[in-house]
Amino acid sequence: MANKRQLKKDISYLCGELLAECVSCRHYTSVNLDDVDNVMLNILNMQDDMICRVSHPEPGMKARDFFKKLRNDMAAQTSDIFDQINALI
Repeated sequence: MANKRQLKKDISYLCGELLAECVSCRHYTSVNLDDVDNVMLNILNMQDDMICRVSHPEPGMKARDFFKKLRNDMAAQTSDIFDQINALI
């Protein structure tokens, strides 16, 4: 397991890449701007939620199980956001 600081940086990097994809979609295709803004808002909410969860792990849960659950939740939310971006195009 990486340390918390590196995990937070990785989350920020992933969300930054997703936001960059939305910005390029917004500027280079003809899509509804409100829909793109909603997807970007979902990405920022995911980033805030994941970083907060890393900073404050659930009490009473083993660290290994907690970070495994966090990784699975992040993968599911990222997949959902990819689907939202693909629906825009």
